[in-house]
Amino acid sequence: MDSLLKHMVDMTGHRDHTMLDISVISAVQELANASQTRVLTLATVRGQVFVRPRAIIRADQPARMEDNPDPSSPGEPVTNYPPLARCLANHLANADEVNDSGGRTLWLPIWLGDKADTCLEIVNPTPYTRETVHVIGGIVSVYRNFQNLLDYSERDSLTGLLNRKTFDDQLAKMLAASTEQDSLTLPGEPERRHHTQEEKQWLAVVDVDHFKLVNDRFGHLYGDEVLILIANLLTSSFRAQDRVFRFGGEEFVVLLRSTTLENAKKIIDRFRMNVESHDFPQVGKVTVSVGFVSISAFEAPVIILGRADQALYYAKSHGRNLACHYDELVSGGMLQKVESNDTAEFF
Repeated sequence: MDSLLKHMVDMTGHRDHTMLDISVISAVQELANASQTRVLTLATVRGQVFVRPRAIIRADQPARMEDNPDPSSPGEPVTNYPPLARCLANHLANADEVNDSGGRTLWLPIWLGDKADTCLEIVNPTPYTRETVHVIGGIVSVYRNFQNLLDYSERDSLTGLLNRKTFDDQLAKMLAASTEQDSLTLPGEPERRHHTQEEKQWLAVVDVDHFKLVNDRFGHLYGDEVLILIANLLTSSFRAQDRVFRFGGEEFVVLLRSTTLENAKKIIDRFRMNVESHDFPQVGKVTVSVGFVSISAFEAPVIILGRADQALYYAKSHGRNLACHYDELVSGGMLQKVESNDTAEFF
């Protein structure tokens, strides 16, 4: 009982989804004596549901965030997990499967209304007792309720992405952390001590091209659908450790963690091409413009964001459907940095 209460206090003491994920799998792993517990993201892309690991804990190992080995993939099709697919299709509370050696996998979707975008997966070498299932159900209920509270304060109501307030908080944490260590590590991630000097953090600003024309021609309902679909493409195109925000209107921001300029370009341009190739219902083709910049702990947030905005403005004014890197624009003479201070940057 003391252990259960300790885990409940730990879970409800967080104000961050990442730490909440780490707390819930740590609690389930210990109390269920599981061999492995994972938090899975359930993402819907072009009408298909995909499963992507988000956090994991194994027996005798610390909990950590799980990186997607192939950032270009939204994950595995849920059809690879037939019991889970049936569970989601029928809005069931759980699903389980027994493998050939007698081990069991239990899936527990986290339903918020009629939608589940998160699922717990618990692997156990022995059958679950009734008491264990009851305890796990209580933990899941607390996790669901607290996740709902965090979503209400941190999420954009239309797209489900993180909101502007959460961006301000997370960027501030990234800048603070970068003054203490060479690399920025998410809570729950193992500390990365061997990054190359080329690896940096990046901020990208995304804007939907000609979005006003979409609203004027097709109406705001279709405009909202375009924003929701682009939010889905953002989620599936970027990596698990990256963070995606809706800033407002048709503008989005992405924080890319620990990657090189070459990889940042590749990831951002892949998203841009995913949007370009997507067929939006009724609307047809839509494109986005992107401006991005490396994040430095020695620069104020307003300057970092302003530089990305300048790169975005260059992309918008030079044909759109482009991804532009601020430093390359400056070094190429296409943008001229005149002066900067803690509150503004002038061009």
